[in-house]
Amino acid sequence: MLVNIIVVFPKKEVAGKIKNILVKNGYEVAAVCVTGAQAIQVVERLEAGIIVSGIRFVDMVYYELKECLPDTFEMLVIASNDHWQQYGGDDVIFLPLPMKAYDLVDTVEDMYRDLSNRLKRLRSKPKQRSADQQGVINQAKELLMEHRGYSEEEAHRFLQKHSMDTGNNMVDTAYMVLEMF
Repeated sequence: MLVNIIVVFPKKEVAGKIKNILVKNGYEVAAVCVTGAQAIQVVERLEAGIIVSGIRFVDMVYYELKECLPDTFEMLVIASNDHWQQYGGDDVIFLPLPMKAYDLVDTVEDMYRDLSNRLKRLRSKPKQRSADQQGVINQAKELLMEHRGYSEEEAHRFLQKHSMDTGNNMVDTAYMVLEMF
């Protein structure tokens, strides 16, 4: 899963400068926006990413944008200490102005790495089955245990193997077993 970077500042020239710093340091910037609404439209087309933004836009404040982001997005807010004290919160990373380019790059690098690792963990987690789906699998295992004399572990392996062999998921394979008996 690609981590996208979206730059959101009310002044296009400021957003352009931030984008240029990131691009010069090897990052691909998916979009540059001047309003929160534009950023939300871009986010809806992407799976994951980092929003690098100012604190206020024409149409909203950063925390209103943050509320619209899925869990697969992180936010870096760049603002003066005065604005941060007035609007700031704990749910984003803050970089104070004046800012050095290497501070921006280092911070984005850390966020990029952390988000990439979190996304890898999410992808590697087994998908949760609903209670109904698990019930179908359990019924199929019981039938295999009853009619073929399998242990529960053997019945489970049978379902796994046949689902891999046929390219179906476990639930579909369990339905096929139920139809067999």
